[in-house]
Amino acid sequence: MDEKISLKAVDQYAIQFANQKADSFFSKKEKITGTEILSLCEIKQVNLFIINDLLSAWKKDSEKMKSPYFDYESKEVTEALVQYQNTVSNHILISKANFLPLLKRGVSQTLYLILAPYDFYSDTLDSKDSEFLYLKDLTEKVKYIKVNRAPLEKLVEHLRTRNLEVISGKEAFALLDHILEEVNFTPEDFEPYLAAFGKLSPVNINNFYETTITQPVVQPTIKAASVIEIRKPTLVQTKPASQPIATQKPTLADNLANQKVTRLKESLTINQKFMFTKILFHGDFEIFSDAIDKLDRFDNLDQANRFLDDGYPDWDKESEEYEEFIEIVQKRFS
Repeated sequence: MDEKISLKAVDQYAIQFANQKADSFFSKKEKITGTEILSLCEIKQVNLFIINDLLSAWKKDSEKMKSPYFDYESKEVTEALVQYQNTVSNHILISKANFLPLLKRGVSQTLYLILAPYDFYSDTLDSKDSEFLYLKDLTEKVKYIKVNRAPLEKLVEHLRTRNLEVISGKEAFALLDHILEEVNFTPEDFEPYLAAFGKLSPVNINNFYETTITQPVVQPTIKAASVIEIRKPTLVQTKPASQPIATQKPTLADNLANQKVTRLKESLTINQKFMFTKILFHGDFEIFSDAIDKLDRFDNLDQANRFLDDGYPDWDKESEEYEEFIEIVQKRFS
């Protein structure tokens, strides 16, 4: 059963919900304050994501203020900047036009975290802006996550225990694997959150996945006080559909169905790495990495197949994880 989250559908719902919420609030006021943002949505996580985005934007703007002609590391300047930032952050005032994009993103990120927490954290660690992750940034981020926060919270604890201020995405990924096992991570029940969203804008759970959930659904459209009975998506991502929709926004779990794989090491997403490590390599990231390095050194598919057959005879060849892995290996030598 393919249960891949559809970010396009999530974004579409976020736009619909945000427009309705904003229309309601700004029909009475011209601008919204920081205090009002914190109580805007019944789902508090939406409000927290908005505040987090605001503070992140504010920090980036503050960096632009710095000039090469002054000492911004001096104690007096540092203290003055902190005081300035605190003062400004306590005087948030945003018009509807400027607030709508923040609200849409807050709703979208909340749904992503609720419905696919593993994907959410994989995305967090698989940063496109930098090869490294910083403890101070992760510590700040975890402050604004209240739903399914255990993986990131535990990762921060591990970094502090090891006195690490910076870590590579690869190392963070390996840690995440162990952390999910350590905390026995089970996502929170998403039904109450969807019911809360549904009070303002009806929610159809089937629309949030790229393929239809075949499990019988009771009352698939959630409205006020409605109750649904559906099978929750699993953390382990399954094989993507063989005919992906061309206009669909790809998720981290997408394999490279229409692309030639030149090197496995660079082509696998962090989502795929976690899935293959956990299911095929018994949770040992080092064994997984060593196997990938060896596969990348082979000259042809026959060599790769012999290596896999001899080294991993216990693999379940009927599993979707095995089929997806083999498909990627085949494309590597096509």
